[in-house]
Amino acid sequence: MKAMILAAGFGTRMRPLTDHTPKPMLKVAGKPLIEHQINRLVKAGITEIVINHAYLGEQIEAYLKDGSKFGCSIQYSAEKTPLETGGGIFKALPLLSSEPFLLVNGDVWCDFDYALLNDFKLNGLAHLLMVPNPEFNPDGDFALTDGQLSQVGDNKFTFSGVSILHPNLFKDCQAGVFKLAPLLKTAMDNKCVGGQLYEGPWIDVGTPQRLQDVDELLMEQKA
Repeated sequence: MKAMILAAGFGTRMRPLTDHTPKPMLKVAGKPLIEHQINRLVKAGITEIVINHAYLGEQIEAYLKDGSKFGCSIQYSAEKTPLETGGGIFKALPLLSSEPFLLVNGDVWCDFDYALLNDFKLNGLAHLLMVPNPEFNPDGDFALTDGQLSQVGDNKFTFSGVSILHPNLFKDCQAGVFKLAPLLKTAMDNKCVGGQLYEGPWIDVGTPQRLQDVDELLMEQKA
């Protein structure tokens, strides 16, 4: 299975830290966030990786290069301006083949073992890793019932930013700027999206405080 890391955002909520550095290159425990993601993917046996980028993306390419020093092969999908999640994935599809692929947000810290998804048999168009609702998203995103996700329901959890997607999810799309969420919601209405709950460490690194939280967590694990 190939993996794609989303790394094209402006990181506006992280300013001034992102004034001169793309958010995936911000460091925790001495390494850029995106390097931690790559190391976890490689450890899980996922060594073919696609990364999209836009804002200050040349810094990402200059640091990661072809991925060989991390034990993987990296290809890049450069965007002149961010195409949002859906548009960015759609542009990168030629690099991802016709098989389901693992999608990971570049600004999420998650201790989930990606090896559990490496040989996952996708039944439908998508499979989302869900987490308990954090303080900043108390109402959750989607309802999880018996392994199936839907827009409505009482058992709502938060989308972790980790998923397996089938390229057919994008079959009716056209190049341009668009979000992933509407595609997922339509697929949910057609009962084509599965999910599972992960209750381990997970942090959406959307603010300087959460970046510090990840740094402290990793430093504690090292101690």
